[in-house]
Amino acid sequence: QVQLVESGGGLVQAGGSLSLSCAASGRIFSINAMGWYRQAPGKQRELVAAITSGGSTNYADSVKGRFTISRDNAKNTVYLQMNSLKPEDTAVYYCNAQIDVMEVLTTRVQEHDYWGKGTQVTVSS
Repeated sequence: QVQLVESGGGLVQAGGSLSLSCAASGRIFSINAMGWYRQAPGKQRELVAAITSGGSTNYADSVKGRFTISRDNAKNTVYLQMNSLKPEDTAVYYCNAQIDVMEVLTTRVQEHDYWGKGTQVTVSS
């Protein structure tokens, strides 16, 4: 069993900063890509930022230059530093990871897609 647990988030004024973190735990063989998605009320879930195991990053155009994604492979943790926040950044932020898990009976390693439960980020104007 693998779990992703997010922390951080909250309420901040426009122009402020927040930091999110997401730690993966459980029967992890290795972690491939990790990322953050968000979903605002009435909208579809969208990719915010992603990072590969090698450190390559990808950002949504709307957050480029304001958000920074990073990861600590030793801690199985991904971070999202959010600066210059805008009211339109208000959403539930979800952590996502593609994790290789070794099956108990077969010892075969298979990649699975995991999601955190989400954390609310609210930016007031």
